[in-house]
Amino acid sequence: MDNRKFLTAEEVSERYRGTISLGTLRNWRAKRIGPAYVKLGKAVLYPIEELETWDQMNKVACRASKRFSMNGGE
Repeated sequence: MDNRKFLTAEEVSERYRGTISLGTLRNWRAKRIGPAYVKLGKAVLYPIEELETWDQMNKVACRASKRFSMNGGE
């Protein structure tokens, strides 16, 4: 079990499968947008709890289609 409480910017990029680049994270920090982070000296760390909160804030809820069925048929 992974007991880490923080991720580096590189690990955050990996968490989101490269869809958020290191440059994007850097720009977001400069603009004070995106997920919350902690800065200790030169180290930038993202609390996993904050990333999970940020995920929930960006979740898009969809309603089920009446035509969709779980068995793939119509």
